[in-house]
Amino acid sequence: MTGTHRHPEPIGAFLKDNRQWLAAGALLTLLSSFGQTFFISIFAGQIQDEFGLTHGSWGAMYALGTTASALVMVWAGGLTDQFRARTLGVAVLVMLALSCLAMAINPYVIVLPIVIFALRLMGQGMTSHIAIVAMARWFVATRGRALAVATLGFSLGEAILPVLFVSLMTVLDWRLLWGIAACIALLGVPALSKLLREERTPQSMASQDQAAGMGARHWTRGEALNHPLFWFMVPALLGLSAFGTAFFFQQAHYAQVNGWTHLSLVALFPIYTGVGIGAMVLSGFALDRFGTARLIPFYQAPLVAAFLCFAWADQLGMVALGLVFFAMTTGANSTFPNAFWAEFYGTRFIGSIKAMAAAVMVLGSAIGPLITGVLIDLGVPLNTQYIGVAAYFILASCSMWTGIARARRTLPLPA
Repeated sequence: MTGTHRHPEPIGAFLKDNRQWLAAGALLTLLSSFGQTFFISIFAGQIQDEFGLTHGSWGAMYALGTTASALVMVWAGGLTDQFRARTLGVAVLVMLALSCLAMAINPYVIVLPIVIFALRLMGQGMTSHIAIVAMARWFVATRGRALAVATLGFSLGEAILPVLFVSLMTVLDWRLLWGIAACIALLGVPALSKLLREERTPQSMASQDQAAGMGARHWTRGEALNHPLFWFMVPALLGLSAFGTAFFFQQAHYAQVNGWTHLSLVALFPIYTGVGIGAMVLSGFALDRFGTARLIPFYQAPLVAAFLCFAWADQLGMVALGLVFFAMTTGANSTFPNAFWAEFYGTRFIGSIKAMAAAVMVLGSAIGPLITGVLIDLGVPLNTQYIGVAAYFILASCSMWTGIARARRTLPLPA
């Protein structure tokens, strides 16, 4: 596949010609839900009651398991440069199913961090990583569209699974529900194998599917880590994962301190999902038309407005507005950063490089709930914390702009 993002093929032909690969990406991102915070947090109350955990001890265990998964992702993510998405994806889905089963049957509190580690590594980490790397590697001119379509699985999971499993929890034991999740993940194995029966290997793409990055070459992970641009991007990678996760992790507390019921707050989340899907699709088209370098420095600016709305909200209407701004960034986050690694560092070693970025984001999802929880215990109100979070995203956006402005001059010219 040759060319650049300037002249993408018509959307109808694109979807028809690539339907099996796009569907495989969407399937993987959907099944990654079983290791995502929004799904695991559904069972927080039951887990705490079952094992006698306080909010602080549950948060610490969650952070421990998630941090460990971030460290392992540095190595495991690089496997996408060595194995087919079909082969690696099947193995990871089997391990994700076993992780869900472990949560269903585990009777020991000491094993809980290990179960969390497995769920986070196989779900949030590897399942989504395989999908994103495959889209970034297989598509060049239509990379933005491919990422937008494939990552619709994230939104579908957020929209359907919490409502479905919370409803089932009224009639079924929570452990049985984790068993059901294991079965669903296992059903993904034959589906993925069928969708990727014609899947291409990294080695076979050397001549037609590789796209070079800065300096018209392919960067290794070591070279990327020694380049300033990677570190200019770290605050943005860390911040959205940390504080986005923290917002949902602390949702019950946030509703309580503001005098709202938890249900009334959760009822606003479909707004977030809907706007996020729209932002995801639009960002994919915008990326293919204008390129990553022009757009990515500004994509986290709506988060400043979002967290100021959360901080100053005295009624749920202000929270709803904040969720709109929040979703604008999280939708774009499905395409912009993932295309960024391929465009600036090339696609030959993108699995290893993207693994470092994924590790940073997973680490953020561990420390965000921990930081906000500790500050709450120290008497710093969550609303006050959100003002500081808004200031953080101003600094993160400035860091991105500085790094991109220096690096974009070295990008290869369009073919």
